[in-house]
Amino acid sequence: MLGLGPLEPLLADPTISDILVNTHRQVYVERRGRLELTDVTFNDEQHLLKIIDKIVSRVGRRIDESSPMVDARLPDGSRVNAIIPPLAIDGPIMSIRRFAVVPLKMSDLLAFKTLTEPMAKTLESLAAAKLNVLVSGGTGSGKTTLLNILSASIPHNERVVTIEDAAELQMQQPHVVRLETRPPNIEGKGEVTQRALVRNALRMRPDRIILGEVRGAEAFDMLQAMNTGHEGSLATIHSNSPRDAIARMENMISMAGMNMTVKSTRQQIASAISVIVQVARLTDGTRRITSVQEISGMEGETITLQEIFTFKQLGIGTNGAVDGYFAATGVRPRFIERLRAFGITLPEEYFDPARRFS
Repeated sequence: MLGLGPLEPLLADPTISDILVNTHRQVYVERRGRLELTDVTFNDEQHLLKIIDKIVSRVGRRIDESSPMVDARLPDGSRVNAIIPPLAIDGPIMSIRRFAVVPLKMSDLLAFKTLTEPMAKTLESLAAAKLNVLVSGGTGSGKTTLLNILSASIPHNERVVTIEDAAELQMQQPHVVRLETRPPNIEGKGEVTQRALVRNALRMRPDRIILGEVRGAEAFDMLQAMNTGHEGSLATIHSNSPRDAIARMENMISMAGMNMTVKSTRQQIASAISVIVQVARLTDGTRRITSVQEISGMEGETITLQEIFTFKQLGIGTNGAVDGYFAATGVRPRFIERLRAFGITLPEEYFDPARRFS
């Protein structure tokens, strides 16, 4: 009656990262990167619908036949997506992406071997030195988690504005303004898009703008902000590689309806974004930062990328674990000079390709 019924024990289990409700008869969970079927069920379809309605109405959203899809969040910041008939053929479906009650820190990623000490220090330095960073990766690869951790390096005397579809960032600064999009109402009016929020954020005197995920025309306004004094902005994007991330950005800018040439679009991207961090979820369920690449400029009409750190996958071990190692490529990044201007010096051995970390 008071909580979320059969889901309460699952939400209380800190080892569970995802809860996937496939109709009232079947619930899967993800533990340590692996999916497991649970014995949790709901009484009937109405029982599950009541739980979904309780979650979405709490954040001022609604779900019914005229609006059968919804994104919402739980009080702890966990992200919820629900879809009901007639779009879901077999019955209501709900996916809950859990968020850690205690936000992860860089030390946790080091313990999980998501990255190495040189990579960690470099990424923290990028955020502190106000370089624009794009975190790229697939679904469930840990983009938002990494964004949260990078944000911890933002100085506490800066004003940060976050913009998201469903608020899930766990910022650790005292001066944070959080904005969230709004879907259209039953008459199809009142929608507030990420693009409108980015434009409004520019009038709110932000030191940094953090975009939960770039997915549409707001990419153009975000690049404008990065190019006009709002340095140190962070964002995530769905893509399989840094090169794909740039291609997706180009497509999103074209969605904004700007009649820009391909070259001028790429110039905007190259001058705005400094570093692309690629995160991936490997076959054994572990997350790794597989590549850190710097945008070094333009050659003709092509954006040039240089890889600073990489993860080389060698194969699969006998226990199903991915076998591989982290290494620097030996390229000395251009942003070293920028870091120096902020009083940050990275040791030369960080970029030594002979050092390997398993």
